[in-house]
Amino acid sequence: MAGGMWGRPRGAPVGALTLTALAEGIRARQGQPPGPPSTSPQPESELESEVEPQRAAASPTAGSEPFSRPPAQEPAPAIPHQTPQSSWEDGALEDLALYAAACLEDAGFAGTQATALTLSSVLEAQGEQLEDQVRGLVRGLLAQVPSLAEGMRRRVVLRVLSALALEHPRDVVCALLPCSLRPDGAAAELWRSLSRNQRVNGQVLVQLLWALKGTAGPQPEALAATRALREMLAVSGCVGATRGFYPHLLLVLVTQLHEMARGTCSPDTPKVWAPSYQGPPHSHASCTVEALKALLTGDGSRMVVTCMEQAGGWRRLVGAHTHLEGVLLLASAMVAHADHHLRGLFADLLPRLHSTDDAQRLTAMAFFTGLLQSQPTARLLREEVILKRLCTWQGDPEPTVRWLGLLGLGHLALNRRKVRHMSTLLPALLVTLGEGDTRLVGAALGVLRRVLLRPQAPVRLLSAELGPRLPPLLDDARDSVRASAVGLLGTLVRRARGRLWVGPRGPLRKLVLQSLVPLLLRLHDPSRDTAESSEWTLACCDQALRWGLLEEMVTVAHYNSPGALSQICQRLVQWYPSHVPGFLSQTQGYLRSPQDRLRRAAAVLIGFLVHHSSLSCVNQDLLDSLFQDLGQLQSDPEPSVVAAAQVSCQQVALLARTQHCPHCWRLLGLLRLPHLGQHHAHPARLPPVYEDSPFQHWSLAGHWDCSGPG
Repeated sequence: MAGGMWGRPRGAPVGALTLTALAEGIRARQGQPPGPPSTSPQPESELESEVEPQRAAASPTAGSEPFSRPPAQEPAPAIPHQTPQSSWEDGALEDLALYAAACLEDAGFAGTQATALTLSSVLEAQGEQLEDQVRGLVRGLLAQVPSLAEGMRRRVVLRVLSALALEHPRDVVCALLPCSLRPDGAAAELWRSLSRNQRVNGQVLVQLLWALKGTAGPQPEALAATRALREMLAVSGCVGATRGFYPHLLLVLVTQLHEMARGTCSPDTPKVWAPSYQGPPHSHASCTVEALKALLTGDGSRMVVTCMEQAGGWRRLVGAHTHLEGVLLLASAMVAHADHHLRGLFADLLPRLHSTDDAQRLTAMAFFTGLLQSQPTARLLREEVILKRLCTWQGDPEPTVRWLGLLGLGHLALNRRKVRHMSTLLPALLVTLGEGDTRLVGAALGVLRRVLLRPQAPVRLLSAELGPRLPPLLDDARDSVRASAVGLLGTLVRRARGRLWVGPRGPLRKLVLQSLVPLLLRLHDPSRDTAESSEWTLACCDQALRWGLLEEMVTVAHYNSPGALSQICQRLVQWYPSHVPGFLSQTQGYLRSPQDRLRRAAAVLIGFLVHHSSLSCVNQDLLDSLFQDLGQLQSDPEPSVVAAAQVSCQQVALLARTQHCPHCWRLLGLLRLPHLGQHHAHPARLPPVYEDSPFQHWSLAGHWDCSGPG
């Protein structure tokens, strides 16, 4: 279609009169009664002189016939049940739309009405082809946009598109969507122009929403509709057109991200709907995120976008395994900064909770769980109804559903700054601590910590219930679980500090002493989170039990100091002599750890504990067992572990010498340790000396150009 189509024929009148005559000619050709007579009728020759030069200036599309009236003496034969197609193909209609737009440029209000009459006459004349012809008109306008400079003519084209969208929004959207898959500046401009028109933008947004809802996964329609939404929502003031379906649109976009993350539709086998479709663009996830950001920002919820950026929520939303975490973050941000939409969201979520589509159902569950943090929103349903639903989720075979149910129970029980529903919450939390799913255990530990931080928390009850369950989690193979369990112990000790349920018979004192060896050894944990959490928890224990060993513990944590560890062991042996066999047995188990640094730390701790112990603390069977395990470390692949084991073996042998243990002396000979002077009945036990650890310390002294302790 030639760009010269916009040139007006010299001497040809342009305006409402010409367009009205054109419309009457079309109606007359179709056998319809003519419209109201014009005040200044144009002769037919003048009408033809308006149409024919314009058609001659344009290149007809393939398969189309010239845009001219059939001769009067040869009327088109009437064929029943068929729509005439010979005279009004796509090319003619496109030219007509452009010609009408050119007339509209100078015609003013009267010309606008005449243009509408002309286009309506043509479309009505097509009968069953109305849908196709509207799309043909839109394609014609779209083809002309790139060739038009900024100015009146370009604005006229956009106005004609808006006029079509007002009467035929569905057909206009369907015509523009295939052109929106690829980066097309013309299509983007048309979407933005529709967005600026307050009379049509709401209808167009509804059609785009239906296009998104009508597809599952990253189908081409959904990809194109998302790009169109991004363009429209980026226009200031367009979000006002979403009133009434704003929550619905937000949920559809978030669910679309879940569909993409799950990969429910393979991009290798797309639904064919446009000949030029080459597969989904790689940037579709980011395009959907941008549409979400535009929706939130345009509504005045910029803080929600900021919170999501700071918490990594957008990155989580597009992740295959982190999408629901992103949904929870989005719900939390909306509870804090966009509470005016929470009621609408809650209402739209309820029917989605029973959806058969997994992506839609799980996304709705995550949003529902997050919105329970809002007290007004949670009160929209009776607490008994919500509690029953969440308890049902706890019995679901899918771990993800149980995880969301557990988080929901926590929100419901803690959203009024006090702990409620403990009879339901606590059993669910304690059972979940034995789950194999990391998210479930992490969620249970997190909820327990939040319970402890509330006023009037049941600290004594939790101390008794966590006693048998928490110590195994301190040595869990999962880094995140291990760090969270250590932190929970510290929170429990800190909350109980004022009431001191840590006396000789207190359940918390027993739990602390049972966890002391793991805490000391986890100062050398390969996971930095676990090491730092262990240091904080030991500081809480030191303050609660009044050990006065905080400086030594910090020195061990940051500088791996043997001297500080020796002082800690000396105090522990003095204060808790009856617990020394338990300390040694616990440490002995770490000699078989797969982590080199933990095996070495365990060997060093055994050496210091034995050095400060007396015969009344350690029996012969335990010494024999320690010898065997330390002896096996003589063939360890890590040299520092071998060296530490040899020094600790010597300390065990010195203590065993006082008990005249022949088996220990035989092992000393096999291990080829230094001669200890058998002619003395009670040789002096010199303190063990260990080489510096080759493993990295957690100290930050080097970052500040400070030297460590001398």
